[in-house]
Amino acid sequence: MSGQKVLSIKNVSVQRGERTILGPIDFAVSEGERWVILGPNGAGKSTLLKLLAAMSFPSFGSVEILGEILGKVDVFELRPRVGFCSSLLAENIPEDELVRDVVLTAAYAIIGRWNEDYDLWDESRAVALLTTFGVRDLKDHEFRTLSEGERKRVQICRALMADPEVLLLDEPAAGLDLGGREDLLSRFAAFSRDTSSPVTILVTHHIEEIPEGTTHALLIKDGVIAVSGPVAQVITSEHISAVFGLPIHVTQEGSRFFARAQ
Repeated sequence: MSGQKVLSIKNVSVQRGERTILGPIDFAVSEGERWVILGPNGAGKSTLLKLLAAMSFPSFGSVEILGEILGKVDVFELRPRVGFCSSLLAENIPEDELVRDVVLTAAYAIIGRWNEDYDLWDESRAVALLTTFGVRDLKDHEFRTLSEGERKRVQICRALMADPEVLLLDEPAAGLDLGGREDLLSRFAAFSRDTSSPVTILVTHHIEEIPEGTTHALLIKDGVIAVSGPVAQVITSEHISAVFGLPIHVTQEGSRFFARAQ
């Protein structure tokens, strides 16, 4: 149902030693929303995403994911309901793993093909996802032979394999050239138009990487939320300049945003 909360963070802080690297923050995401999180290096973006992926725990406060309270639920049952795409995951993929198996193994929430049995539905879904993101022809290639852009697309397919209720993307366009970035963003736009697509949260450094269909934005600086709300109200010259500490002029063309130093 539209408007139903799927993620909720209340008075959350994350500490490392005596240093607070995130928080305190409050944040909530509802059904039908597509968020982008932006901020400078070290602002706390990836830390926040790991909390939402049930990959780490808060030092203080409450994290609720799909109706379950982190710390009071078996995370191994919860994590398959959340698709998570991160470069850290790619580092753990065996070098000789075939592309189709990188995607297929997500059905068992494992990395590396062993002796699992996959049915026709699993195989068909994996191929369909690879087709959606333009890498079907690479399904029999070893993952290590792929370009950075191709790897990113395969990782997104893997994150979607288990049909998650939430999709978290940590800098999916990082390292891509202009053509690769624009192709990926156009596929995200088509994906967002599908009403069956999950709630999406994307982390990036660059407003040019905000895909069409994004509904909300959150700007984070020094571990705390600077501003959040509907994307067009958040991605402004005033807010971006304040968060990045530099006079920046933001323009909007259709549903895309662009920035340049003033």
